[in-house]
This record gives sequence, structure tokens and C-alpha cells, in this order.
Amino acid sequence: MTSADYNAWHTPVLLREVIEALRVKADGLYVDMTAGGGGHSAAILEKLGCGGKLIALDRDREALEASDKRLSQVETEASYQLIHASFSEFPSCLEEEDRRLDGLLADLGVSSHQLDRDERGFSYLKDGPLDMRMNQDKGMTAAELLADISEEELIALLRLYGEERYATSIARAIVRRRELSPITRTTELTSVVAHAVPSKVRRLGNPARQTFQALRMAVNREQQELAHLLHEIPEIMKPRGRVVLISFHSLEDRMVKQAMRRWQSPCECPPDFPVCTCGKTPLGNQLTTKPLLATEDELDDNPRSRSAKMRAFEFLGGAQ
Repeated sequence: MTSADYNAWHTPVLLREVIEALRVKADGLYVDMTAGGGGHSAAILEKLGCGGKLIALDRDREALEASDKRLSQVETEASYQLIHASFSEFPSCLEEEDRRLDGLLADLGVSSHQLDRDERGFSYLKDGPLDMRMNQDKGMTAAELLADISEEELIALLRLYGEERYATSIARAIVRRRELSPITRTTELTSVVAHAVPSKVRRLGNPARQTFQALRMAVNREQQELAHLLHEIPEIMKPRGRVVLISFHSLEDRMVKQAMRRWQSPCECPPDFPVCTCGKTPLGNQLTTKPLLATEDELDDNPRSRSAKMRAFEFLGGAQ
């Protein structure tokens, strides 16, 4: 399988910027929290040498299989390990000796492969079972969520994760539709949403995008998973260890931004205090005062990188 074939599985976004920000050391220990098709992982592994190690995680078994094939073709003296795990299983899924990292990467987007596979149920453009689970071994499907959620909870979910202007009318339409029969197919949900919004909205494009996004984030507990990862990161980074996080949703980017701000300025004393009394000192420095975005050239090659925002942080030492 060629690089082009792997990138068809999932084109790694902001690849050059990621590698530059990680500043990979040849003998370092690096973790890619979202292996995907192995694009970012392979680029990291290529930079590693004797004594270096890459650990690639993903909760999608298909992603790990694709990553393994790609990484096995990288010529390097470094080693790599693949782990089937979610953010909430990190860092307990690592061996004790692997819990002090030189670098960590997490690309929070959905892979092209997941979107393009009808049977995964992520795409509002394709007919398939309404699944949306990144880990198909466990958890509630989107169809099961829609069957049980109250109208009020669904409205809140669509507003929070989908930033959906017509959340109320869409939620009501879904509740009315499920009273007739369960919504189990992606095209069924797409049709319900289309009929719940004004015709002018339908003329602008498929109106189901934000509903599908909201359901995917809820099914996979993406906000909770990210919150766990951000909480654990300071405890496992070596001095001068670097973290690179790529988000695709305003809520996720806000969580990342706030976390890095806390890491850099953890002091909890009132602003008018003459001296710090809480004892919390900076853990490191943000490497990106503003998020890095895809260049025009990358956007031409990979339109799905349009909403990507990359932030990076370097730790000074251990967590305090």
C-alpha cells in the first residue's frame, strides 16, 4: 500500500506543523493518541532512531490495522507499539516505564475512512445503519441514543455539540418520527432533519451536518474523553516534553485553549494580591499564542482540513 493509499484512508492534517512543533528527538518516547490511518504516526516514527519509541493508540480497531500496515513499512531503528484504547483509558493503558513522554499528539477529528464507510453511519450523505461509534466493540449507537433521549435533552445536545440554530424544531421532529417507528438509518435521520428546517436552509446545503456532528460527539463522549486527556497530560510529560492537539470543533478548541492557559498560568490568587500565596507555578509555555490553521495549499489538497486548529505546549518539568 502506497502513501497515497494510506492518505485516502485519512490524510494527516497540518503534518509539517505537527512535526515541527513536536521537535522529535531521535531517542525520545512519543504517543499518538489518534493513530487513524497512521499518517502522523509514520512521520513521527521516521524521525526516531535507536532508542526511540512510538506508541500509537486508537479506539477504532480498523484504524489500528491500517496504522500497523503503514508503520511496518517505515525504515527506522526505533520501535513502535499499537494499543486499542480510548482517551479515558490513558495513561493506565501504558506500561509503567512508558508513562514519561517526550511528546504527545492528538488529532480530534473523524477520519476520512470513518466518514466514507457507509456501514459506520457517520455520514449524512450515505445510507447506512445509524451507528457512529468509533469503538464498535461497545457503547450505545446513535440509533439507540435517539430512541431513548428526551426531547429536552436532545435540544440541549444539538445546541451544545452541533451549535444548531433549529435544535428545537429538529428535536421535535425526531420525537414525532420515532413514535411511528425507530430511526435506524442515516438517510431516515437526514430526511427528518431536512423536513424540520426552513426551505431556505435546505437550499444552502445538507442541513443534517450539525445534527450528525452532535450525535457523533454524544455517542463517543468526545467532550468527556478530551477532558480526561487534558487532566492527565501534565502528569506524564518529561521536562521539555511537547503536546500538540488538533481540534475541529469550537467547544474542543475552547477546552484545549483553556487547559493550556491553566498549565501556563495556574496561579489561583486574586489579581490584586501583591504576591502569590497558592504556590502554583507555571508548568510550561504555550508555543502557539493563536491556533495554527491549514495553508491554502493544504486546503486545496484536503478540504477537510478547513476547520482544523492546532495548538502546542512545552512543559518545563513535572506537574505541580
